[in-house]
Amino acid sequence: MNINQNYFNLKDSYLFSTIAEKVEDFTKRNPEKDVIRLGIGDVTLPLAPAVTDAMQNAVAEMGKAETFRGYRSDMGYDFLRHAVAGYYRKKGVALEETEIFISDGAKSDTGNILDIFGKDNVVLIPDPVYPVYVDTNIMSGNKIIYMNGNEENGFLPLPDYNIKCDIIYLCSPNNPSGAVYTKQQLKQWIDYALENEAVILFDSAYEAFVRGDDLPTSIYQVDGAKRCAVEVCSLSKTAGFTGTRCGYTIFPHDCKAGDVSLNRLWLRRQSTKFNGVSYIVQRGAEAVFTEEGMKQTRQNIDYYLDNAKRIAAALKERGIWFAGGENSPYIWFKCPKGMSSWEFFDHLLSESNIVGTPGAGFGKNGEGFFRLSAFGSRENVIRAMERLEI
Repeated sequence: MNINQNYFNLKDSYLFSTIAEKVEDFTKRNPEKDVIRLGIGDVTLPLAPAVTDAMQNAVAEMGKAETFRGYRSDMGYDFLRHAVAGYYRKKGVALEETEIFISDGAKSDTGNILDIFGKDNVVLIPDPVYPVYVDTNIMSGNKIIYMNGNEENGFLPLPDYNIKCDIIYLCSPNNPSGAVYTKQQLKQWIDYALENEAVILFDSAYEAFVRGDDLPTSIYQVDGAKRCAVEVCSLSKTAGFTGTRCGYTIFPHDCKAGDVSLNRLWLRRQSTKFNGVSYIVQRGAEAVFTEEGMKQTRQNIDYYLDNAKRIAAALKERGIWFAGGENSPYIWFKCPKGMSSWEFFDHLLSESNIVGTPGAGFGKNGEGFFRLSAFGSRENVIRAMERLEI
């Protein structure tokens, strides 16, 4: 039996698994310590009432023969794709419902999308970056070229026309740095992708946190994007679906590899390998896009953004350089006193009993930086900033 040898090129442990092990060891040795977790980007507020009401109604429907639903469309139910298309119309983006595919979240689709591309692609990935982009391409055996995000460019790298590639990963607002591309900057990436006949995989999982006028919440708000970009989004952060699992990916009909429609390839892939998201969850997701659903989820996002402002203010008060915290739930800052990322992780855990995420786990350029998440409770964020030892 042959196995995929590329798996041996992966790091031994996933970043957040390593963090969990360290925290577990610390709490076992220090059971009296009150540890505040501002590391992993999981939400803490419950689902909005509009969502849970819709899901409860859907459960009742599934208990009646006349409204029971069995297998669903590989693309997702029409009612949810219609709701997503309406959401994009409010952004000034016209989508056909056949361009929208419902999924169980952005993480799955950003990894699974490699199924429709051939082997030995050259992939351009920002550094620092969400580890899933890197690991899934290592699993597939692709050649990875890293584009440097750093303090000088605000962790928003731009195209280098000396580099040729096939696939480009962009995330805006960025995880981990919280930085957001402007329309002008995204236009540079679109022009570069079109010239290189490359496809942009645009992760907009945190789009609901953007408040700036010149900051796109979809890459399709920029001219030319439908010809070269696939957009992945998730309701995990938009509506607290981290444990409920629902998202969507957009494959414009104009986005092609030569004469081949990526939309058709993805439909073929999904119809073979994916059985869809449950009817109950999709009804809950539909409710997110109603007027009341948007109002309620917006309140939750504003809550997290207020947490982010509190963390940013604490860092500013201490004279620490940081990015994010304004249009993103993440705050990305420079480790003090020249400490490495993992050294600062241990320092913060032992001295302040706060858990964050070491930047080194997001790539080489993340070394010397650290990420805090605003997804904790207000009480915990306030207490953490009061005890923050830097």
